Amino acid sequence: MSPLHVLVTRPREQAQRWVRELASFGVTAHALPLIDIGDAAETAPVVQAWRHIASQALVMFVSANAVQRFFALRPAHVAWPQALRAASTGPGTTAALREAGVASAQIVAPADDGPFESEALWQRLVHEPWQGAQVLVVRGEQGRDWLAEQWREKGATVHFVNAYRRMLPLWHDADAQRCDEAIAKPAATLWLFSSSEAVANLRSLRPSANFSSAQALCTHERIAEAARAIGFVQVHGVAPRVADVTAVVATWTQGPSVGPSVESRAP
Repeated sequence: MSPLHVLVTRPREQAQRWVRELASFGVTAHALPLIDIGDAAETAPVVQAWRHIASQALVMFVSANAVQRFFALRPAHVAWPQALRAASTGPGTTAALREAGVASAQIVAPADDGPFESEALWQRLVHEPWQGAQVLVVRGEQGRDWLAEQWREKGATVHFVNAYRRMLPLWHDADAQRCDEAIAKPAATLWLFSSSEAVANLRSLRPSANFSSAQALCTHERIAEAARAIGFVQVHGVAPRVADVTAVVATWTQGPSVGPSVESRAP
């Protein structure tokens, strides 16, 4: 479809899945993990959260990784309550919830046309009676507290549980070579960023690299800002769906421009 090589910077397993799906659309893509996902420092709080999950009015998951790590620690005798809703900010997280066995009717998320972010999710929830409700937020060891603040202002009690941690990636020799080739050939490379932390890790791994001629697709404006901060000039927003990325890649050679960014997080 295009001479561009897309570098998918998600954690390795997710990146490889994206590469396969992009290839099915004719897009040449490679996995270049810029973030790794590991177990939280303590797993007992996740197990404890499961034991009290029936008391929650809503469980909010910040990413697909949050879903996968949280459900991986589910005690065998505890099931997801049939009346309990799960909140998601984007299609990747929603898909992970469905794969974990949460029914579509129990998932609340932004509209299909986005934007996919906390603010859009809150618009689906803001008018509900939150006074006295218990809300659980499942996330990594760090996270944005904006949504929790909205719930608290409405009278809800918000608890956090750390289900995973984000780390610098452990690169293979081939990863380092691919990164250096991409930096050396910016016109042939399109970086796909779905995490601000991945952008920061790229700078940490290649502190002296010049990205002024590099090209990036970013799934949220905060990620785009992070990319610009390390030197990227050609930055375009894209929804975190394979079809949307494919469409942008197909038209990129006609002249990239900064466009709307439509999803947060990723890992």
